[in-house]
Amino acid sequence: MALAGATAHAAETGSEERLRLLERRNQLLESQLQKQQEMIESLTREVGNIRRSQDQSGDSPAADASSTGIRLGNLHLSGEAGIAFFNTGSAGFAPHSEFRVDEARIYLEAPIWNEVYFFGELNLATREDSDLSAKLGEFYLDFENISQLWGRDTQLNLRIGRLEIPFGEEYLHRDAIDNPLISHSLADFWGIDPGVELYGALGKFSYVLAVQNGSAENGVQDFDGDKSIVARVGWDPVSWLHFSISGMRTGNVDVENDRLSAIWFGNGFFRSIGGPDTTRFHANVVEGDATVRWRKGHLSAFGGYVAYDDNDPAADNSRDIFFYSVEAVQQVYGKLYAAARFSDIIADDGYALAGHGDFGTYFFDRLSTRLWRLSLGLGYRFSDRLVTKIEYTIDRGEELGGAVRNNEDLFATEAVFKF
Repeated sequence: MALAGATAHAAETGSEERLRLLERRNQLLESQLQKQQEMIESLTREVGNIRRSQDQSGDSPAADASSTGIRLGNLHLSGEAGIAFFNTGSAGFAPHSEFRVDEARIYLEAPIWNEVYFFGELNLATREDSDLSAKLGEFYLDFENISQLWGRDTQLNLRIGRLEIPFGEEYLHRDAIDNPLISHSLADFWGIDPGVELYGALGKFSYVLAVQNGSAENGVQDFDGDKSIVARVGWDPVSWLHFSISGMRTGNVDVENDRLSAIWFGNGFFRSIGGPDTTRFHANVVEGDATVRWRKGHLSAFGGYVAYDDNDPAADNSRDIFFYSVEAVQQVYGKLYAAARFSDIIADDGYALAGHGDFGTYFFDRLSTRLWRLSLGLGYRFSDRLVTKIEYTIDRGEELGGAVRNNEDLFATEAVFKF
């Protein structure tokens, strides 16, 4: 009996020991799973930060370059283009039904040293150019992830060279391959200007800060030392919702030598509207952007204000100019999508607003008090490398003095591709 009791006690003790061992193993497994889950969540946040940082910095060609192009050792060659047909009313920029190479760009990228990269862009054709002469686009050195010096990824990056002006957000999706329509909004802020740019992301926030020349005469010289300053802060509270606010001062622009601002506005530039004794002008601009995305579409909007002024001794030419745009895109069947955009510029005292009108007439000769645009289009996205689009755009406006602008409607079709 004693032996049997001892044997039973030993068996019971062994079972308890095995249970404790299993319990410790379960605790260890739960701890490992918890650590793995934390690691996955951390990596997800870092990837999100990197993507937001790239999107907000405007490096769309470089961002997806790894999926396209040709590799020549360390060099990466890629490009994109659009072949289009335009027809406008008699007062528009294409009244005679024109076939055009709408865009043609070549990109070259290369690693230089550690996290330092080169990016160059050659513009062979752009819609705004009146000839096919090749021009230098963006051309910069990119010092990525400087914040690794203090153990933080993506918080601080630096670019120097010729850079896109990082005001607003339309310029991020302005290239034909990214634009759901063929036309752009009426405000259409964009430009390339030499300077320096800081950008990065901190959690759900992203930022860009740039100091650039601000003048457009030849893209090289700056005839007034007052620099252009641009800042933008973005916020993504959840993955499908995005907000940002941008501010810019063009700095003083020399009327005789610089002539025009580096930033485009209203299918033109900021220019002096002062008398013959005016020597400098400037514009200060603020803009708010918001975007809601869902699985097959998005709704985005922006709006803002321009304060123009100059040093004309003979008159007060200060102007208040307001602008806004609303865009909706929805995939309707398979790879077919529909897009619509309404945009508007209001300048009660009149300003140079080219729009789709004849540039010489509406940018240099006549001021307009209002211009609005309704763009309706369909597109078929064969892949992320090939898209075809068709669009009809209604442009209406009013000149200073009351004359109506109503012969600038646009019909356009386009095939765009990248490699």
